[in-house]
Amino acid sequence: MKRMFASVCVLAAAALLSGCSRSVALFNGQTLDGWTTYVQDDSVNPATVWSVQNGVLRCEGKPNGYIRTTGSYSNYILQLEWRWPDTPANSGVLLHATGEDKIWPQCIEAQLKHLSAGDMVAIQPGSTVTVNGVMHQPEGSIFKIVNKRLPTSEKFEGHWNRYNIVCRGNTIDLYVNGVHQNSAVDAQPSEGAIGLQSEGGPIEFRNIVLTPLKP
Repeated sequence: MKRMFASVCVLAAAALLSGCSRSVALFNGQTLDGWTTYVQDDSVNPATVWSVQNGVLRCEGKPNGYIRTTGSYSNYILQLEWRWPDTPANSGVLLHATGEDKIWPQCIEAQLKHLSAGDMVAIQPGSTVTVNGVMHQPEGSIFKIVNKRLPTSEKFEGHWNRYNIVCRGNTIDLYVNGVHQNSAVDAQPSEGAIGLQSEGGPIEFRNIVLTPLKP
């Protein structure tokens, strides 16, 4: 609990020192305005994968795909909540997604796979992150996973979890329920769309809020 409180304080202090602008709700709790969907199977109607139910953004998890913002972002704090309504599965928050829509676009992923939230994943050649002085990039695969620092800080299925993601310039910091789980510098790409993955099983999101930071 002390570690969680300290991490939240550090995040808040960083935001104040950086000079935050007014926060923006990326998801309005009623519609998918400001978002576009992509699914791997062209025969599937994306509306059967992504829906809004009782103010919550629900993803059925199949087929693989994602929903992403129509806008491009850099220098921000992204806060969101997620939970597994049933058996925990796999998903992720796609940061700085660029290029064509495909499985999967070039980006840096903040992992949501059960028990792995806080891992960081460079996706597609050209994506890189440097953690603890070591550069990580995909080699022989489209993925390069950088494990989180500490044991899982996730909650059990059915309970809401919170991600705080700080992207400033080419740095990325990931906080899971207040615990600082990952930190990268020299992240590329450093600007792009924000996406949420459909990958395995039902997952729900709410309170998706972006707070711009001064560069």
